[in-house]
Amino acid sequence: MNAATIQPYALLDDQECEQRIKHAKEVLGDRLVILGHHYQRDEVFQHADFSGDSLKLSRQAASSKAEYIVFCGVHFMAEVADILTRSDQVSILPDLAAGCSMADMADLQLVEKAWKELAEVLDPDEHVTPVTYINSAADLKAFCGEHGGIVCTSTNARHVLDWSFEQREKVLFFPDQHLGRNTGYTMGIPLEKMVVWDYDKPMGGLTPEQIRQAKIILWKGFCSVHQMFQPEQIDNFKRKYPETIVIAHPESPFEVCQKADFVGSTEYIMKTIADGKPGSRWLVATELNMVNRLHDLHKAEGTNVHFMSPNVCMCSTMFRIDPQHLAWVLENLVDGVIVNQVSVPEKTAEFARTALHRMLEVSP
Repeated sequence: MNAATIQPYALLDDQECEQRIKHAKEVLGDRLVILGHHYQRDEVFQHADFSGDSLKLSRQAASSKAEYIVFCGVHFMAEVADILTRSDQVSILPDLAAGCSMADMADLQLVEKAWKELAEVLDPDEHVTPVTYINSAADLKAFCGEHGGIVCTSTNARHVLDWSFEQREKVLFFPDQHLGRNTGYTMGIPLEKMVVWDYDKPMGGLTPEQIRQAKIILWKGFCSVHQMFQPEQIDNFKRKYPETIVIAHPESPFEVCQKADFVGSTEYIMKTIADGKPGSRWLVATELNMVNRLHDLHKAEGTNVHFMSPNVCMCSTMFRIDPQHLAWVLENLVDGVIVNQVSVPEKTAEFARTALHRMLEVSP
């Protein structure tokens, strides 16, 4: 059968999409599972069979028995689902343009170049464990798998770094410098032992001595959402509400995390606020859709949940997943047509799977 094109769906309003999505889910039954990341807009998030952060959804993908796994997230998440599931399962991303600006800051060519340049100072395969944040392309996960490395999430970064230092004395951490720095600092690694590799400069802009002295070599990458949070925003807010409890995602800058009362993943943020006292006030440094959802969830108990930045800041690539695209892929599946399948080449998937399984084994 021929695939229905997306164009007519763009004309549907959200309410009609909602009804058509619900109907398609009923028809497909247990052949389908929809995974939804916390940063998704509510109109999409409501249809998720399972929601969570990257680690939780990775585990869900690995354990799913559904024929079709529709990932309402971004491209690297759908790749992880394809890598971890059986060969007869299909991973689908409703909009293939939903990428990740942070992931784009480290590609295989740049990382391989860095590895070769490091070899001018030391043997990286003997002295450096490559660690990639899950927010990265499948071929970078494969690079880590091939070179004795591993994948991490914001939930398990410390456990992953503990494992990594058991393998070799240094870590090359990409693509998010903030998660690497914030995690390393909590482990007692001083800032001067964590250097930034600028991929636009020869040798990452570092001297041989800086490389030899470093414990963690941080890739010069960041999340455009979390990069916007600044320590002054905390100071300004607490002048008005001094009782405020500050909680930040570890992709936020070091200075923000140092001022925060709590630092952790999206799942950690949700649990910490849920466990807080009714009537408490929270200032949250993470994506806007999630913060708004937390505000709505806890306002009945008198708890106030505020977004840290005075500027509107949501994950624009996550926002590309809309009800129209979701209805389109589901109704095509009802008609026996697969659109927007995400498939990782087997050689890449094999090494990436190794790195992901290492991660799952060391995760609590």
